[in-house]
Amino acid sequence: MVSGVALCGLLARALENGHSGDGFVPTRLTVDLFRPARTRPLTTATTAVREGKRIRVADAELLQDGESVARASAVFLRPSEQPPGEVWTRDRRPSPPPASIAPPTDALTPPYFGSDSHPEGWSTSMFEHQGVSRKRMWARHLPVVAGEEPSQFERAAMAGEPTSLMTNWGSEGVGFINVDLTLVLARLPEGPDVGIEADDHISSDGLAVGTATMFDRGGPIGTCVVSALSNARRQVDFAGQGEFEIPATN
Repeated sequence: MVSGVALCGLLARALENGHSGDGFVPTRLTVDLFRPARTRPLTTATTAVREGKRIRVADAELLQDGESVARASAVFLRPSEQPPGEVWTRDRRPSPPPASIAPPTDALTPPYFGSDSHPEGWSTSMFEHQGVSRKRMWARHLPVVAGEEPSQFERAAMAGEPTSLMTNWGSEGVGFINVDLTLVLARLPEGPDVGIEADDHISSDGLAVGTATMFDRGGPIGTCVVSALSNARRQVDFAGQGEFEIPATN
C-alpha cells in the first residue's frame, strides 16, 4: 500500500498548487484516511469552497480506480501585522537533535527518533525508544512526486502524518491506527528537515486522540492532531528492530 505520509503529501500538493498564491499561505490541513491506497496510479481533484479577501477554503480528493481513498480540506490565510500585547505560551520548546548526532547535510538521511528516557535523547534505532516516555521525530521525507522538490507545505504535511506514531507508541509498540490528521500552522517550516514532538495521548474504549507540536530549527511552527482506533490484533512492536537504512537507488 501507499503510506499515509505520501497520501498527505499528495493532497497538500494538490491543494497548494490549485488554491494558494496571491499572498495566501496554507495554515490548516485536515486529511481523512478512510480506505487503503494500493501501489497503483492515483489522481487528485480539488474544489474551491470559499474565496475571500483574507481567507480561502478548498477541498481535495484522492482517487484510485474511480473510488475515493482519501480526502482533505485546507485553509489559506493572508498574513498581516501582529496585534499588540503578550499572550501566554508554554515555556518548554522542542528542539532538533544536536549536530553531534545529526550533522547538517544535503544528503538523504534516515529519520531520527527521540524520547525523554533515552540517555542521548536521539538515535536512528526505533527499538531504543520503545517505552512510556514522550516521543519525538526529526525527518527529511522523500519527494512525494519523483523528480520534483517538495514545497514547504508538502514537507509539513508529510512530517505531520507520523503524529499517530509519536503519540500512540508505548511500552509494547503501537496499538492504534490513525484515521485522520489535522495540521495547523503559524508559519511554514524552513529547510528540508521537520520535527514533531508528542504533547499528549488520551484514550478510552479503543479510541484515542493524540496531539503533537511541529518544529524546525527555528522553533515551533504548529500543532498536529490525530484520532485513532484500536488495532490491537495487529499491534506493531518495534522490539528487536535496529537502525533505519537508506535503500539503494538505481
